[in-house]
Amino acid sequence: MNPRKLLWQFLLEHKGSYSLSLLSIIISEFITVQFPNLLGEFTDALQAGKMTNRLLLHYAILLALVGIAYVILYGIGQLWNGALGRQFEYLLRKRLFLHWELLSTTYFRHRSIGDLLNHAMTDVRQVREALSGGLNILTNAVFLLIATLYMTFRTVSVKLTLLSLIPLVFVPLFIVWFGPKVRIASRHVQEGLSDMAELTEESLAAIRLIKATGNEEIEEERFRKRVEEIVRRQMTMFTRSATFQSMIPLMGSIAFAIALLYGGWLALTRQIPLGSFVAFTLYLTMLIQPLQQIGFVINNFQRASASLLRLSILLGEKPEIQSPPEPQALEEVRGEIHVHLPAFQYADADEPTLYEIDFRLPAGRSLGIVGRTGSGKTTLVNLIPRIFDPPSGTVFLDGIDVRQLSLEALREAISYVPQDGFLFSTTIADNIRFGDSEASDEEVHAAARAAAIYEDVMDFPKGFETVIGERGVTLSGGQKQRTAIARALLKRAPVLILDDALSAVDMHTEKSILAELTERRRGQTNIIIAHRLSAVRHADHILVLDEGRVVEQGTHESLLAADGIYAQMYRLQEEEEAVG
Repeated sequence: MNPRKLLWQFLLEHKGSYSLSLLSIIISEFITVQFPNLLGEFTDALQAGKMTNRLLLHYAILLALVGIAYVILYGIGQLWNGALGRQFEYLLRKRLFLHWELLSTTYFRHRSIGDLLNHAMTDVRQVREALSGGLNILTNAVFLLIATLYMTFRTVSVKLTLLSLIPLVFVPLFIVWFGPKVRIASRHVQEGLSDMAELTEESLAAIRLIKATGNEEIEEERFRKRVEEIVRRQMTMFTRSATFQSMIPLMGSIAFAIALLYGGWLALTRQIPLGSFVAFTLYLTMLIQPLQQIGFVINNFQRASASLLRLSILLGEKPEIQSPPEPQALEEVRGEIHVHLPAFQYADADEPTLYEIDFRLPAGRSLGIVGRTGSGKTTLVNLIPRIFDPPSGTVFLDGIDVRQLSLEALREAISYVPQDGFLFSTTIADNIRFGDSEASDEEVHAAARAAAIYEDVMDFPKGFETVIGERGVTLSGGQKQRTAIARALLKRAPVLILDDALSAVDMHTEKSILAELTERRRGQTNIIIAHRLSAVRHADHILVLDEGRVVEQGTHESLLAADGIYAQMYRLQEEEEAVG
């Protein structure tokens, strides 16, 4: 949903609370403007020599009541408005997160994490500040202005008030002319902050590489240039904002000077009482305050408008991969996979990544996929759960085109361990339980044993409750891979895909894991991508990919007998192991 529509929907749903909040603020302003009037009456009584102790106490109590009532009513209005603003901030961030979860993988190939985080943090905060604090201040300013003008017209002098308002006529004209300039400058600042967040996220993710290569100075220079550009944009925005905000009180000061000259003359010629002139000077002070506040709020709204525009573009993105309107039912998944793919090309690529891929994997069998780096192995298996969308009628699960299945049903049938074996910044148990949130501790431990990670986990002081840090930074590469495998095994899906998920483990551990896979997943479909041929030699069928094509396929024995690419890879790896 467009964030502007979401905002209006939120305002409509909470119109009662907002109405009470604004009403509380409005009443507080009409109460506070009684202060100059009471002070004017006090001055007139004092000048006329009518002041008594009882009257002095009367005015003191009235002024105290005005102050107390204002603080209570305005405080209630601010509290409600602020709470509602926080609720909308939470709603908008939740909507953003859910939207990102629905977007296809292709979208994230072209967007930086730093930029997306800046959307979620800075842009949402700008909108919330305008909705809560900005709305509070705007309501306060507008009705304080109205209440003050009403009191000056009614209790002082219509002519004096109108003359003093002449400079203020130019305020709305200035707002219309200069406001868009502030909004454009604010959008440029937000874009610069996104660039800085992107660089920061990238540098921190690569901190080990930076330190290992001694390139701290290069990264520092990159960051310095990015920050200097942000500072330049911020100075432009601050200059425009300062000009915008200062011109409004300038008009107020000119109005104050006119009122002082003309009002003083009226008081000297006794056309108005001294108390009325004193009250009017206080009213003028009150008039300048809302004008300054209105300038600040409009500035705030301009920045929020720029943020809303950025959020609108983001939330307007449509997932490229979606479930069909009427998905076919997938009752009991057997795990038969058939791929008949003439070609597959990424949307941003100049030529296809895969060509003429054709194979059928019966249910309950195992498939090994090998090939040189960049031969298309990962791309091929990513088409099965529709991480990337295959052409219609090319990839089938149990005889049904995967594009005709709901994404939920399709992905529920597949356990997938990607190359990086990503882990979350939580406990080891929670990471494994990500495969099945309802799994018991015993089931988690059994999956860990099958993945040969149980003993390693128990060596940690807190065992399975060990928090592993961002992206599993406290674990070795092999430990991360085995934890990811345990997570996939816990899911117990009919189809298991291991994308080079054994590359960081030693030969002994690899054999142990493969033996457990054979035992635990007997009668289920397994697909294993590997660079080390020992991981696939016992597979029922092996595909050899080269430059996006299946150049060889068969069993381990038949491929060795063919003496092709597979046999060459096998001999090379045997020589490396012998030397090692």
